[in-house]
Amino acid sequence: MGFLNALFGNASSLDPEKLQKEYGELLCDGETIEQAFVIIRDKWVFTNKRLIIQDTQGLTGKKREYMSIPYRSIERFSIETAGTFDDDCEMKVWVRGCAEPIDQEFAPETDIKGVERMLAKYVL
Repeated sequence: MGFLNALFGNASSLDPEKLQKEYGELLCDGETIEQAFVIIRDKWVFTNKRLIIQDTQGLTGKKREYMSIPYRSIERFSIETAGTFDDDCEMKVWVRGCAEPIDQEFAPETDIKGVERMLAKYVL
């Protein structure tokens, strides 16, 4: 299912412990990865302090942009669960100072309510 999710642009879950080493240089003291998702070559990484969105660029993928969104900057968020004909989940995050939300579709098997619950723990 991972290939089909990538083909349709849906995020699939990653093991946070494996990413801890890859993101180690970006994390501050006491910061740990809670959940992570991959979308083709890009990643959404939820830590206990912020959301990191990795945009992998270029043909080789060596160039990467990391957008760091502290949870205190998130004004609101929403989720959309999978349905019968629309089988992907979606999350929208509104960041202070930005009119349009950052949105991402997730694989149907993603526990989107669990992602929302974890985000609510840090935002509310």
